[in-house]
Amino acid sequence: MKVHEYQAKNLLKEFGIPVPAGEVAETTEKSIEIGDNLGNVCVLKAQVHAGGRGKAGGIKLAKTKEDVKKFANELIGMKLVSKQTGTEGKIVKKILIEEIKEIEKELYLGIVIDRSSACPVIMASSAGGMEIEEVAAKTPELIIKEYINPMIGFKPFQARNIVTKLNLPKEVHKEAMSFIANLYNLFISKDCSLAEINPLVLTKDNHILALDAKLNFDDSALHRHKDIQALRDTDEEDPLEVEASKYSLNYIKLDGNVGCMVNGAGLAMATMDIIKLAGSSPANFLDVGGGATVEGIENAFNILLKDKNVRAVLINIFGGILRCDNLAKGVVEAAEKSQVNLPVIIRLEGTNVEEGKNILKNSNLKFSVADTMAEAATMVTQAVS
Repeated sequence: MKVHEYQAKNLLKEFGIPVPAGEVAETTEKSIEIGDNLGNVCVLKAQVHAGGRGKAGGIKLAKTKEDVKKFANELIGMKLVSKQTGTEGKIVKKILIEEIKEIEKELYLGIVIDRSSACPVIMASSAGGMEIEEVAAKTPELIIKEYINPMIGFKPFQARNIVTKLNLPKEVHKEAMSFIANLYNLFISKDCSLAEINPLVLTKDNHILALDAKLNFDDSALHRHKDIQALRDTDEEDPLEVEASKYSLNYIKLDGNVGCMVNGAGLAMATMDIIKLAGSSPANFLDVGGGATVEGIENAFNILLKDKNVRAVLINIFGGILRCDNLAKGVVEAAEKSQVNLPVIIRLEGTNVEEGKNILKNSNLKFSVADTMAEAATMVTQAVS
């Protein structure tokens, strides 16, 4: 789950991490009020779940009250289009208005889970303000990494290593070490999947400050954090993904034309790969779960049918605890209720697979039954060609 910059900064403040003074506004009138409180020398930042806001015209520097009014009118309600939003863009409903700080140096600080080492890794760089992927590609020597053993936790010497390698002035070492330790505490305490400060700045008066902030959270851990759940902005999410979450379905919108219905994330990944190999492209990642039910499959069909790009559906199901014959009955019942008119290709494997195939073949629905994943991918590619 993602949150807005202003929400991330409120969480940073809770953990003793310094951020610029500022407030969020939804109207021009509120923007003018906040600008007055900041002396009208401030920055106005569009609040959307996407990066690249500056290049897309979503960040404005104001020097007068007239500037604040003008930029607030421009930003609130604008359609912001960046590389991350895609051509459809995002409508700006809120703006964050903050004081302007004189910057001596821009840095980068981020924390993610490193899958290869199965532990959190803190990354820092003197190349602040740039995308870390670009830094890694062009100047990887500028990236500092500290791997944190989750059984031991974050230690002061690791913060010292980072601060020293960033070549910060000695008088701010203690403050910078505290900043890093507090960010790690937030990352662990709130079950983050990403905590990124870019840029992290050294101000002219020798203080460390989070000029921007991005926090993502592990969806599987949200049940432990009701306060984080309350920050969710469904207007920033794909409507079909929001609907799928209501039924505990894992759905991710992609840009192809083959609807993929599977049970299990691993099978979903393999299905999308083989669809690509066959020459077509998946329209989504839709996982109905290991214990797929008639209701779950029906809801999945309904979501697939709402995606106008879907021209055919590939159902790839492995029957384990749930037998293939029972699963086939569920697919037939759900398809009848949902009135599916698209080509549907089904590949079943597992317990009672032959019985399941017979149920599908003998139904009144125009299902195409495949014996292998490769055959299913070829059939669905032909259906959308």
